[in-house]
Amino acid sequence: MDKKKLYVGNLPWSMSNDSLKELFAAYGEVVEAVVITDRMSGRSKGFGFVTFADEASAEKAVAEMHEKAVDGRNIIVNVARPREERGDRGGGFRRENRQSY
Repeated sequence: MDKKKLYVGNLPWSMSNDSLKELFAAYGEVVEAVVITDRMSGRSKGFGFVTFADEASAEKAVAEMHEKAVDGRNIIVNVARPREERGDRGGGFRRENRQSY
């Protein structure tokens, strides 16, 4: 597991990739900062990921930033876990091709 990549949740809706990177830059070199957005609307989903150049910086960021108030919201900061396979959840509309004889 990559301990340099952090999950950041409960982000303010106004947070951008740049402002997320700026928020965590005090803890070390930020390689990447991404706010996850909805594909259709382009609006933030309220969470993102920050990747540091080294584990020590990431650990320090978790220790100091977890539950810190940012624009009135207490953000959640944890080491990111690999995404679980979701499989077929059976959602959506399915139309069967039935013919009457």
